[in-house]
Amino acid sequence: MALVAAQEVPTSSTMALPHGPAGVGAARRRLREELCEYQTPDTVVDDAVLVLSELLSNACRHGRPIDGGAGVNGDGEGAHDLGIRAAWRLDEDGLLTLEVTDGGGPTRPKPSSPSLTARGGRGLGIVGALSLDWGVRDRPGEVTVWAVLPVRGRHARRDGVGARMAVPALGAVPDALGDLGGLFDDLG
Repeated sequence: MALVAAQEVPTSSTMALPHGPAGVGAARRRLREELCEYQTPDTVVDDAVLVLSELLSNACRHGRPIDGGAGVNGDGEGAHDLGIRAAWRLDEDGLLTLEVTDGGGPTRPKPSSPSLTARGGRGLGIVGALSLDWGVRDRPGEVTVWAVLPVRGRHARRDGVGARMAVPALGAVPDALGDLGGLFDDLG
């Protein structure tokens, strides 16, 4: 008879990260490891890592470091180098909440409508497309941007995710690319 010991996987984590790109990779790796240990579907892990990366990148680019420097990264380290706080929790209902907290910036986080050639400005649009819901929470000296992703159970369908993202039907796209209507007729 073989005995199997269940491994307790944390359903929530908090990390203190330096304000800048150095901590983004560490947070992505840790989120991926924890979600994989929890046997989260690969597509959900990929979406969660992308959303966390977008939120952290926005915090580094547009937000100030958190004042005070009193944070915990899950290991009890990093209390003095806190600039951004990343946190996530997986609830029993199958929802993953990701949060990134910074010291706030000159404007409130909101999606933009960048031009096709713009180098940036798509981050919160990506967050909105991949999450069930997202938003901004303000506290004195802090701004937290959060997103909720489906993981298991009734929430874990990708077809409902991104329903808020308006994608025009093929026939509604302007004729900028020319007439492609008969392009594949010979394949049939």
